[in-house]
Amino acid sequence: MNRKYFLSSLLTAGAAFPALAASLHDPGPTLRIPPNLKRGDIVGITSPAGYITAEELRPAIQQIESWGLKVRMGNTIGKRDFSFGGTDMERAQDFQQMLDDPAVKAIMCARGGYGSIRIIDRLDFSKFATRPKWIIGFSDITVMHCHINSNYKVATLHSKMCNSFPENWSMAEPLQQETILSIKDALTGVKMKYNALPHEKNRTGITEGTLTGGNLKTIETLAGSKSEIKTAGKILFVEDTGEYLYSIDRMFWNLQRTGKLSQLKALIIGGFRIKPDDPGEAFGRTLYDIVWEKVKHYNYPVCFDFPVGHQKNNYAFKCGVQHRLSVTAGGVELVEL
Repeated sequence: MNRKYFLSSLLTAGAAFPALAASLHDPGPTLRIPPNLKRGDIVGITSPAGYITAEELRPAIQQIESWGLKVRMGNTIGKRDFSFGGTDMERAQDFQQMLDDPAVKAIMCARGGYGSIRIIDRLDFSKFATRPKWIIGFSDITVMHCHINSNYKVATLHSKMCNSFPENWSMAEPLQQETILSIKDALTGVKMKYNALPHEKNRTGITEGTLTGGNLKTIETLAGSKSEIKTAGKILFVEDTGEYLYSIDRMFWNLQRTGKLSQLKALIIGGFRIKPDDPGEAFGRTLYDIVWEKVKHYNYPVCFDFPVGHQKNNYAFKCGVQHRLSVTAGGVELVEL
C-alpha cells in the first residue's frame, strides 16, 4: 500500500474529551477515558503474555523517555516460564501491582504472544476502576481491551508494544516512526485521524459510534465469557495473522451466530496475514468473500485494508472512544470525536 494514504493527523492536544453518549443498544454507563499523560508521568512495562528480556526493551524505554515520560519495568521482564514471561501467578501479580499503584499512569504490555487469558480472572480491577489508566497493547492483549471495556467501561489503547520499537530510531522507516508516535499522541490527548485508500469491496456510508475490537481469534475465544466483547451500536475493527482462510471463516461465523455483527454501526477490516492453504485443501473463498457473506444483509459501512493489525502500518486506536467513520468512493477516514 502507498504509505501516504495512511497517516496519523495531529490535532490540538489537551482539548477536553466529549462525553460518550450511551448507545441505544447498550444502556450501561458511558465509558471513561483515562487522564492524558504529562511530562514526568510513569509508564509501567509488564509482560502479561510472552517472555521478553530487559535488553529487548531498551529501544522502547529510550523512546518513551524521550517523550518526557518515566519508565518502570515490572518484575516479569526477564522472567521465563517456557514461552511465558513468568508463571501465571508472577504475571498476574506484576500486572496487579501496576493496576493498583497510583504513581503508574499507564501500563504498556511488553509484547503479545499468548497468556493474558490465563491471568485475567486473577486480576482485581476495583482500584483501577476508581483511578483509570491507559492499558496499552494489541494481539493477545485484546483480552484486556474486551474485559475492561465491557466490564469497567474504561477506554484502552490498542497499539504496538515494546517489541515493535525500532532498534535505531534515526534509521527507522517513516511509517514505523509514525505508528510509534501515534502511541505518544494518543496518550497525551491528541485526537486521532486516519485515512485509507478506497477499496472496491468497501460499502460506503458515514456513521458515528464507540470504537471497539482487536484480534479476531482472541475475540472468538472470549465468546460466552465475562470478558466477551460488546459490539451493539459500535464501530468494530478486527485483524489477525497466521490463520487459514477456513479458520477466518469460522471466526466470522462465530461473530455472526453470537449476534456481534447484527447491530454494528460499522465494520473495519484491518490487516490479515493469511496462512496459505495446504496442498489439495483449497478453501475456495477469499477474505472478502468470507466477510461479505456475513454482512450482506446489513446496511452499515464496511471497509477493508485499514491500518491496524500485525503489520507495519498498525496505528494506535482508542477503544471505547467515540469516532466518526466515513467510507466514500474517494477513500476512508476515521476521526476521533
